[in-house]
Amino acid sequence: MAHTPARPLSITGSDFIDANGDAVRLRGPNIGGWLLMENFITGYAGNESLMRAEVRKAIGDERYERFFERLLTVFFNEADARFLAAEGFNSIRVNVNYRHLERDAKPFEIVEDGFRHLDRAIDLAGANGIYTMIDLHALPGYQNQDWHADNPTHVDTFWDHPHFQDRVINMWEAIADRYKGNPWVSGYNIMNEPADATSRRVGPFYDRAVAAVQAVDPDHLIFLDGNTYSTEWDIFGEPQDGVVYALHDYVTSGFGRGGPYPGVTDGVYIDRDYVEQKFLQRAEYARKTGTPIMVSEFSPVYFNDEAKDAQRRQILADQLEIYTRYNVSWASWMYKDLGRQGMVGVGSDTPYRRRFDDFVAKKNRLGADAWGSDEIGPREVTEPVQELVAREFPNYEPYPFGRFHFVRRLLNNIIFAEPLAQEYADLLRGLDDSELDALADSFAFENCQVRESLVEQLKQG
Repeated sequence: MAHTPARPLSITGSDFIDANGDAVRLRGPNIGGWLLMENFITGYAGNESLMRAEVRKAIGDERYERFFERLLTVFFNEADARFLAAEGFNSIRVNVNYRHLERDAKPFEIVEDGFRHLDRAIDLAGANGIYTMIDLHALPGYQNQDWHADNPTHVDTFWDHPHFQDRVINMWEAIADRYKGNPWVSGYNIMNEPADATSRRVGPFYDRAVAAVQAVDPDHLIFLDGNTYSTEWDIFGEPQDGVVYALHDYVTSGFGRGGPYPGVTDGVYIDRDYVEQKFLQRAEYARKTGTPIMVSEFSPVYFNDEAKDAQRRQILADQLEIYTRYNVSWASWMYKDLGRQGMVGVGSDTPYRRRFDDFVAKKNRLGADAWGSDEIGPREVTEPVQELVAREFPNYEPYPFGRFHFVRRLLNNIIFAEPLAQEYADLLRGLDDSELDALADSFAFENCQVRESLVEQLKQG
């Protein structure tokens, strides 16, 4: 049992300071795919709320509740917290879907029971000497264009409707009231990866959110992501007291579509110098203002192909060396999945993998996961569409990442993914309680395999 600090973390200049007055670097993973489920992490297709609706239709309310409660319970449990502490990590970032805390049918009504797993994670982590950053990863109305905001479309309506923004302020006031005084909460990450094409609306919303949270809880740190998926910082003026400006630092050659490293990806030659240059660009605001540098997401995707994975390990090695040199705190993406990117992965001989591996292979063949695939899918279909759009609309470069990503998102990640979501649910249809329990239990730590090379690298970072 870890000794409980007398007070939450604070900041002095560019350092995080613990209750003993010592500087500390936060190091550990995101607990992705848990309180905000993501398709490549747990194997489904599309966005979380679509998948859950299909599963509820397929197996009924009672079994639906049983399956997801058991899955959430085993996904992050005491054994996971003990493992992270034993490996020397001192921080986690917990990614939360707003739907745990509020229902669209009853806006502004906080769901008390929706905190149960977050409470449990904070308690388990704290008992093992680990801080928890609370990250609101999906907001009502969707703060960006992608599945990881639980967005079923490609439209970020959060920025257009004050109603959605008012609901998020209300949620953060409830979160701050619940955890004020809890020294194992490192702070509040107001929203994950905002993406406002105008660049005019994120800053004012943050000002409002910071004021609301600090009025309830003046002691905890607040983490603010930059605009355009936490890579742009021109939305901020002078730094605010108690605020950390958290960047995301993915290397494009580490994506599913990434080329060799060093080598060319998306027409750009990427090597170690380029990786450092991009980091310094993304960290410019924090460096200029002398505030702590927090990289709250980074890490390459692996293929379980040694030739490719050796290059991915080199990307990670270069990033970690840079972070150590610049005194960066970090949260890697991520802790647990089906074996693609996590520190631990569901074992290949578990009931879940045996039942869903063929389905996941079909998703990969169709390029239906933006993160876990090559983003291209069936070339005989996707490339003619890409070429058609390029030919007919040569000047079309929509925010945030241009034409290729726009077409891929609508074609692969929505058109292909929606029927796949139904197929995923159909694989649960007709199973009895013991079979559903066995599927959920596949995600328990004891049924997972540790990616030793990744853990060893991160331990040294």
